[in-house]
Amino acid sequence: MSPSPEPSAVGAAVSRRKFLGGVAAGAGIVLVGGCRAVFGAEASAGVGPLLTSDGLLDLPQGFRYRVLAEQGVTLLESGHVAPSDPDGAAAFPRRDGPGTVLVLNHEVGGNERYRVPHVGGLVYDPAAGGGTTTLVVDPDGTVVRHYVSLAGTEDNCAGGRTPWETWLSCEETENARDRRHGYVFEVDPFDEAANRDPKPIKALGRFAHEAVVVDPAEDVLYLTEDADEPHGCLYRWTAPADVRPLGRGSLRRLADDAGTLEALRASTDDGRHVPDLSEATDVGTTYRADWVPVPDRDAEQLSVRRQFRNDQITRGRKLEGMWWADDGAYVVSSYARTRDGSVHPHDGQVWYLDPRAGTLTLQLRFGVADETDVEPDGPDNITVSPHGGVIIAEDGRGAVHLLGATVTGETFFLARRNVAEDADEEFCGPVFSADGQSLFANLQGPGYTFMIRGPFDELSRTDGS
Repeated sequence: MSPSPEPSAVGAAVSRRKFLGGVAAGAGIVLVGGCRAVFGAEASAGVGPLLTSDGLLDLPQGFRYRVLAEQGVTLLESGHVAPSDPDGAAAFPRRDGPGTVLVLNHEVGGNERYRVPHVGGLVYDPAAGGGTTTLVVDPDGTVVRHYVSLAGTEDNCAGGRTPWETWLSCEETENARDRRHGYVFEVDPFDEAANRDPKPIKALGRFAHEAVVVDPAEDVLYLTEDADEPHGCLYRWTAPADVRPLGRGSLRRLADDAGTLEALRASTDDGRHVPDLSEATDVGTTYRADWVPVPDRDAEQLSVRRQFRNDQITRGRKLEGMWWADDGAYVVSSYARTRDGSVHPHDGQVWYLDPRAGTLTLQLRFGVADETDVEPDGPDNITVSPHGGVIIAEDGRGAVHLLGATVTGETFFLARRNVAEDADEEFCGPVFSADGQSLFANLQGPGYTFMIRGPFDELSRTDGS
């Protein structure tokens, strides 16, 4: 959900026209630029400006899209129609031929029209309507299969791909229906039998999960929480020695209290505790990252984030997508407002968590956008591009975009969906195919899943020629 405007705060944040960036660790992803000069008609980044179309998406010259699925219209193998609100996603190379296997979350809570069908053996809670579907597509976008891979979960928002090629689907809720929700579930894109009798990974905690990434070298998982009153936390789960190295099926076999779940505590160089990530206004701000054990990870009596005093841990408003790259985690905070208790307002932050250095660095900050539908706001899911740089899905007001930033610092629009100011639509789950030639993305609201193809190699060019 995007924020409402806060005009009085515009002057307090960096203007989009002075939008600042920094240099990421490792491969050196650069996120710099400013406003419409780069996020608008003049932007090139080698791909050129968006061309207005009469179709569903505006794309640069040479790019095209194909609709792979549409909620309520596309038929699944079970004979049911495709569920509502596709969200986070992961892409895997097919094993039985060329193409891609996509696992798609469906953020279905209670009011959506099309629930994830309750296919026998795949249902966790008969009272819940969320879950995942799996799409198998050829390189040209021809759909080979489309079927339910998890059902009876709730508000499956984002998640994360594992190094052993499975999808961790996260429930962004703390509701209890016939069963309790707020867990992470593992979905196998290749072995359908492995998805039967779904089991929540309770060791990863029960809270309003958003995304998760895996540090493959350390058998550590990092998880975001999209919550408020109070704001959510960034968590770290460390696997116990007797289950390392983690691999296919190992999370499903975990005891409910296995490993250690901790919440982030950030501090400045002089040791001052940072209570909220919105405090940072300068790109390049770096905090020390320490971790505080969670008392009751299953939240039997009290939500996990409410088990801490504000002086014990560090919170963030709407901690959203994450992506593992450059030996660390890129973490998105979608927006913040002073009226919700944040220190400074913004319309998006991207942080880089460096586990080896034990630091958290602000890489990108969106100032509070104006009230036009051109200014991007509300970054959500993020993916690191195989062509260099990053792609960010926008969940904001008015027109929504897939935003990009190249390794040399140019920022650009890659796709736009023109919608009314009050329309409830957002881009979700951008992810590239293994060969880097296709970008898959979901559009929540009307419920489309797209495959976008075009001269992605041009993203590495910066002269626009």
